Amino acid sequence: MTTAAGTLIPPPPAPPAGGMRLETYALTKRFGSFIALDDVNLRVAPGTVHALLGENGAGKSTLVKCVAGFHRPEQGSLLIDGREQGIATPVAARQLGIGMVYQHFTLAPGMTVAENLLLAGGQLPAVIDWRSKRLELAEFLKTTPFQLDLDARPQSLSAGEKQKLELLKQLYLRPRLLILDEPTSVLTPQEADEVLGHMRSFARSGQCTIILITHKFREVEAYADEVTVLRRGRAVFQSLTAQTNSGRLAAAMMGGQDEAAPEQPAALPAAQRPPGTGEVVLQVEGLSAMGDRGALAVQDLQFAVRAGEILGIAGVSGNGQRELVEALVGQRPRQRGQVRVMGQPYHATRAENRRLGLRSLPEEPLRNACVAGLSVAENMALRDFEAPPLARMGWLRFGQWRKRARQWIADYGIKARSERSPMSSLSGGNVQRSVLARELDGSIHVLIAANPVFGLDFAAVRDIHQRLLKVREQGAAVLLISEDLDELLELADRIAVMSEGRLVYEVSADKAERSLLGAYMGGGAHSAGAAHPTPVSS
Repeated sequence: MTTAAGTLIPPPPAPPAGGMRLETYALTKRFGSFIALDDVNLRVAPGTVHALLGENGAGKSTLVKCVAGFHRPEQGSLLIDGREQGIATPVAARQLGIGMVYQHFTLAPGMTVAENLLLAGGQLPAVIDWRSKRLELAEFLKTTPFQLDLDARPQSLSAGEKQKLELLKQLYLRPRLLILDEPTSVLTPQEADEVLGHMRSFARSGQCTIILITHKFREVEAYADEVTVLRRGRAVFQSLTAQTNSGRLAAAMMGGQDEAAPEQPAALPAAQRPPGTGEVVLQVEGLSAMGDRGALAVQDLQFAVRAGEILGIAGVSGNGQRELVEALVGQRPRQRGQVRVMGQPYHATRAENRRLGLRSLPEEPLRNACVAGLSVAENMALRDFEAPPLARMGWLRFGQWRKRARQWIADYGIKARSERSPMSSLSGGNVQRSVLARELDGSIHVLIAANPVFGLDFAAVRDIHQRLLKVREQGAAVLLISEDLDELLELADRIAVMSEGRLVYEVSADKAERSLLGAYMGGGAHSAGAAHPTPVSS
């Protein structure tokens, strides 16, 4: 190109390609008086997978959102390939080659895979030449590890396929740095290994750098090249993955005095714990329940849990687990079937809960087990507010409510300003501990726990797991529904797999094979070598 005077104008330099080298120097971000990031220094080598670990509130999301242009730090610098960059908006981050896959899906459900891919690219013309675009997309898919039908719509895709589409949306933009926020939370073990394996290969090919936010030590050890631990807004530990272990990482996350301490398991492996040999305490026979869309979500379930046993229910989200829990605890009508507790019919009334000793720890306890606007003390009294010593001769004794709440706050390590604080002011882990304090009080015969540690930090996870094991050791029957297979393998005595509303496989935890469990979870057990589903014993 030349000017009017004939002067030759050099073409703009081609954007750099390949994995990005990212550094942060003294990065600080505040929200009012709260310091979310405190002088964070981070080095991410090009063409590597770099894992970020930390408890909830440690600063992981704030850090990557500064990199992706959603937050602007008050102090410090972001360096890309050694040059300082100001990333004011997500659009600016995209222009630099930074992409991000979020924990929750951001797909347009009414659009096809092809339309979602083009929408991710932005700057679409008024009229799209679909013939050329489809050829372009088909060629693009040949270069990626994931193959999807361009005409399929998200509502017809499995959770794993939706996650792959989210990744494809970013790969279509040819990022130099890709941030993955808990990318395996909705995947089967096989899908998780497939996705992370391909992402690691993609990074090691030199095409991209990956930042992986995860809470699973197994994923860090298997797929990350380096790892950084954040604690209270500071980067407190960074190492090559090959030179550390989960014990050191856990100590760094928790602020242990010896960050090189040997690894300590949170609980005895299932193989070292005696299986439940007591009498059947919870019996479910032919249970069916409708889903929100008018179709059966729970279909003819039959299972039993014995005293002193944890039965784990595994499955990918959306296969009827939520409806099962709601049907058991009285939040959803039962279409048919029977539930017995201690040999007696159970219809989930408050009187039966108290008499038979059935307690529940539901998913999203702030929504399902609390009244957000009531105080901590009032929420803790929801189960027995009308019974002595919380009431006398028909009069409610609020002083007793607050006295007991203060004791439970101390016993369970609940972080709240006071027992008068609204429940909505507590963090997720402290809400869960508050519900646990209420549900674990008194004599318990059955505990139903649904995803009890989902989204919680390391400290809360360890504490809640230990309390679940204590309930089991005291002779109660525990039904543990979880989408985290690692959690079930650690805690359960038996594991059953739920798929499309049915229990399709059951195995003793000490004989469980991760690959076979994952195959049943994904509905493809035949490909894993199983001729027929193993019925769930009663």
